[in-house]
Amino acid sequence: MSRIRYGIYISILAASVTVGCSSPASGNSGGVTPPPTTTQLQRATNGITTLQGWYSASTGLYSTTGWWNSANATTVLVDYARVSKSTQFNSVLANTFTAAQKTSPNFINNFYDDEGWWALAWIDAYDLTQNQQYLAMAETIFADMSGGWDTTCGGGIWWSKDRGYKNAIANELFLSVAAHLATRDSAKSATYLSWANKEWLWFAQTGMINSKNLINDGLGTSDGHTTTASCANNGQATWSYNQGVVLGGLTELSKVNSDPSLAVAAQTIATAATTLLVDASGVMHDPCEANCGADGVQFKGIFVRNLVALQGAYPQAAYNTFITTNANAIWTQSQGANYQFGQVWSGPFDAGNAGSQSSALDAIVGAAILQSTK
Repeated sequence: MSRIRYGIYISILAASVTVGCSSPASGNSGGVTPPPTTTQLQRATNGITTLQGWYSASTGLYSTTGWWNSANATTVLVDYARVSKSTQFNSVLANTFTAAQKTSPNFINNFYDDEGWWALAWIDAYDLTQNQQYLAMAETIFADMSGGWDTTCGGGIWWSKDRGYKNAIANELFLSVAAHLATRDSAKSATYLSWANKEWLWFAQTGMINSKNLINDGLGTSDGHTTTASCANNGQATWSYNQGVVLGGLTELSKVNSDPSLAVAAQTIATAATTLLVDASGVMHDPCEANCGADGVQFKGIFVRNLVALQGAYPQAAYNTFITTNANAIWTQSQGANYQFGQVWSGPFDAGNAGSQSSALDAIVGAAILQSTK
């Protein structure tokens, strides 16, 4: 969990942290009565308008949420622009590219996972706009991430430059960024492919993928410390985003590596997550609910976004049902005033912020993408 020590997420529950917008909506158990909007794209359009109300042109970031969350908000904005065939947010992307670097030049900081989110955001923005600056930035970020690799626990990158913890999310992001660059930079494709293959070979044998085919948080002690003497699965939470980023990475890697085991591994993890991390109605939950703080509200949307990528390459009826079910639940059960979306997708709506909004939009935009391909 970026910026929060892994292994102590229970303290989040005790603190009952809820990050809201300046005027969060309140209401009955389902928030407000949603208007009868019919298509997922129309729903996404309404939600995106609300999300952009939290955008700060001066910082290039989203108020009410954090640095890495803003990278994910940028990604969902790009995905919406693609499915809606809109160019209206190209200027926002250009502004973010310049303004956000006032916070962290080249989008590089002390956390390798933070860097990975921004690298993926700029790859996505490159795909949308063909702006070479965005792809070059992703490559700059990846070069810094690769410096986090060493032989502790046989390989992998550290979570941060403090080199105290090797965890799932940083390494899944490293895999995904490498694989995405391998399919976009023909001159350096072999180098990026080598990194992606090396990461997955290491990741798959670490033991972080447990007997239920779910991915635990990391390696080492239960309070989030990894040393040469503590390289086993630490048994910490199976956060939804840890089940998600790997799906996008393996899907992309399979485009340049014909090994059929990559798709099988992705589908095995996806099936486990969509059956074990849901309630009786098929709606996804994280163990920190209903008080996930600024970080945890982002997780489920990341899972759905990456499941959409897997679905696009290796369709399964069950994944389509899962994506649509969760998007519909958000709209009907976790919506407040002015198309704000809450953190618990099965409801009730509590409060909206840019983190919960962009996460929910990952699901709604994903459902719109599926509708557009029918």
